[in-house]
Amino acid sequence: MTNTPFRWTQLVPLVAVAALAGVTWWLLQATLPPPGEGVARPKSHTADYFADNFSVTELDQTGATQYRLTAAHLVHYEDDENSDLADPAMRAFQPGKPVVTTTAQRGIVNGDVSIVDLYDNARIQRAAGAGDPPMQADSQHFRIFVNDDVIQTEKPVKLQRGLSVANATDGMKYNNVTRVIELYGNVRGTIAAPDVSGGSSHGQPK
Repeated sequence: MTNTPFRWTQLVPLVAVAALAGVTWWLLQATLPPPGEGVARPKSHTADYFADNFSVTELDQTGATQYRLTAAHLVHYEDDENSDLADPAMRAFQPGKPVVTTTAQRGIVNGDVSIVDLYDNARIQRAAGAGDPPMQADSQHFRIFVNDDVIQTEKPVKLQRGLSVANATDGMKYNNVTRVIELYGNVRGTIAAPDVSGGSSHGQPK
């Protein structure tokens, strides 16, 4: 029987395969996340950033200011993208018309600033102008639909327009484009004559 001499070169392919397998295993372990990190963590209602003296402005197509939202303090939450506001104020600007300002003690704004809720001693104020007398509305909640330029509430509201005063039990809707005010529920008040209030009959409480 002939003994075949052993050659070290015969081990080269085996060593190469073993080395490749070892490198592959190491790369796999290096790229895998630690245990528990591979599962997506559900977002919680936790504040992820804060801001003092917050201000955001929206411009119209001409570059003029259309809305400006300010607050003394803002707290943003990661789960719903909403933000809590302290001492918020929302101002709506329209060319040739008086500024409409809505304020409150606290508020909530959604992620894309399309809806702003104002709570506690909420107030709408509009100076006289464009044929309308000054207007003020007071309630415990106003919701501003920014894109529609509409403010409404489901809470009892007191409306003053010039010398006219009205109280509504089930809320109000104010369209800042048409200047029409709608009062809901049991409405009681006094409507002043147009020549006394300094404005026109259009948009009086109804």
